[in-house]
Amino acid sequence: MTRLGGKVALVTGASRGIGAAIAKRLAAEGALVAVHHGPKTDADEGRADAAAETVEQIQAVGGCAFAVASEFGVPGDVEWLFSELGSALRKRLGTAHLDIVVNNAAVQGRAAVEEVTPKHFDRVLAINARAPFFVVQHSLGLLRDGGRVINISSGLTRTAEPGEQPRETVHAMSKAALEMLTLHFARPLGRRGITVNTVAPGVVDNGDPALRDPGLRAALAGLSAFGRLGTPADIADVVGFLASPEGRWTTGAWIDATGGTLL
Repeated sequence: MTRLGGKVALVTGASRGIGAAIAKRLAAEGALVAVHHGPKTDADEGRADAAAETVEQIQAVGGCAFAVASEFGVPGDVEWLFSELGSALRKRLGTAHLDIVVNNAAVQGRAAVEEVTPKHFDRVLAINARAPFFVVQHSLGLLRDGGRVINISSGLTRTAEPGEQPRETVHAMSKAALEMLTLHFARPLGRRGITVNTVAPGVVDNGDPALRDPGLRAALAGLSAFGRLGTPADIADVVGFLASPEGRWTTGAWIDATGGTLL
């Protein structure tokens, strides 16, 4: 498929899970995809390797992609990303421009309310809300007319977390803030034919070790109208539609991609 032939996409947090699936889907449609990932750290040594694997998988089937690293949640995070991205695009294309921006990078930040510290709170908001804002800000001068901005949120911004001891409160707050990017950028960018939308996944089987527990899997699958967990490909297909020419008349929307969990 070449519906996105000649387009350039940036997908943040694209080394694994939903982000990797989105990068592969956009590349399969013909886009050149920048696969963003965080740096290798003691806590997660595999992000760079996973991003390289995603790029290799895209290239193995004839797609075009490259990896770009930047740690979100620290001073200068987005500035560094766009410096590296600009250099990589000019090297490949002779110019730096974008057509599709997918704000997917996030941290879960699970913690009971009484365990949340100011440091924890600030880190989750910095990665999940502040960084995406500045990604969009830095993208404005690079996005060509007719472009796409797609923000990956969560169904938890529309429903209370199940159970007596919620652990996703800060995460949900950060995603609610992210959704304001869609609401407040859609109208002004519409004058340039740029659409801005939110996609809200439910429970997705993205490799989380906790989901290996059969009892938990069954309970979470039961939340969906389809009786199963979502897959990264389920979410990537929704993003693929919004990024495609067929998505031209949808903007400012909050797309329920929870598999009917909110019904």
